[in-house]
Amino acid sequence: MRTCLTIIVLLTLLGAAGHANPVVDSVRLQVNSHDTFYLARMHDIYVYPKMVFKSKSQERFYWRTVRDVKKTLPFAKKLAIEMQVADQRLSELPDDKTRRQWWRQHEKYLFKKYEQHFRKMTASQGQMLMKLMDRESDRTSYEIIKHYRGKASANFWQFIAKLFKNDLKEEYDATDKDRIVERVINLVEAGQL
Repeated sequence: MRTCLTIIVLLTLLGAAGHANPVVDSVRLQVNSHDTFYLARMHDIYVYPKMVFKSKSQERFYWRTVRDVKKTLPFAKKLAIEMQVADQRLSELPDDKTRRQWWRQHEKYLFKKYEQHFRKMTASQGQMLMKLMDRESDRTSYEIIKHYRGKASANFWQFIAKLFKNDLKEEYDATDKDRIVERVINLVEAGQL
C-alpha cells in the first residue's frame, strides 16, 4: 500500500512538473534502507498582504503595472545580457575606430532584432522597460546611452524625455518609489501572477 501511494505521488508530481508547473523545479526519490523519501526542489514563493485598492484608478494602475512588467521583463533580461556581451566584445577590440565600426554593426543587428517588438509597446511599457533596464543592468537609461552613443546623444534623448515628462536619469528604487513594481516582478518571476 505504501509503495503504491509513493508511486502515485511520484507520478502526480512528475506529471505536474512535466506540464510547466511554475512551483516545482525537480523531483526525485531517495531510498535509505527500506525507507523512501520524496524530494522536490521548489521555486521561492512570495507571500504579500492582499492588495487593497482605495479607488478604481489604483486598481487600474496595479493591473497596468502587471501587464507592463509581464511584457517588458523578458526584454530587460535579454538586453542586459546583450549589454554584457557587447561590453565584453568592445573591451577585446584594439582601438576606437574598430570599436565604433563593430558597435555600428551590432547596433543595426539589435535594432533589426528588437524593433518590431518595441514599436508595439505603449508609452507606459517603454517607461517600464527603462526602469527594468536600470534594475537588471544597474545603469540608468541615460548612462546606457552615454556609454554606447556618447554624451551628446544622451543629452539629446534626455531633452526629448523631459518634453514628455520623463527622466532618463531616474533610478530604480525597489524599496520606496518602485516597491509595487518590485512586488509584481517577484510574483511574475515566481509564476504566482
